[in-house]
Amino acid sequence: MRRLVVTAIVLSLGAVVAGCGKSSSSGDGQAAAPTPAVPAPTPEQMKATLATLPAPYNTADLANGQAKFALCASCHTITPGGPNMTGPNLFGIMGHKAGVHANYNYSAALKDSGWVWEPAKLDHWLENPRTTLPGTKMSFIGLRDPKDRTDVIAYLMVNSPAPAP
Repeated sequence: MRRLVVTAIVLSLGAVVAGCGKSSSSGDGQAAAPTPAVPAPTPEQMKATLATLPAPYNTADLANGQAKFALCASCHTITPGGPNMTGPNLFGIMGHKAGVHANYNYSAALKDSGWVWEPAKLDHWLENPRTTLPGTKMSFIGLRDPKDRTDVIAYLMVNSPAPAP
């Protein structure tokens, strides 16, 4: 099972997450201290985080969200500081402007969309990305079932929370 990250853990380790992807050298020839691993949350922590989400996401089925996200995982990761793949790393996507993730070559359509990823926008996008934004590079056909989209969005919100403002 994938290691899951809950908001409380990530927020308490904000400095660790902020340092992900940075050079392992401090610039003075000395290696930086290794980044400690983020512990996997307990089911109780996941349930508590889920309960804090706005409706309808607070009643989502995280197991179904994880299963449906497996369709996305061939192109995307939600690992803190993880690599871009065929698609960009989605860790902390909520609240971020679309098309700006560092070191990823987005389509002009997504870069110029002016979108900010929030649950309603992501729900519409996941329904059918190619018709939602013609010209996107994303070839995924979409999730037709609204419950599946709700579950995936909740899964992302619990396991790849947006950074604290």
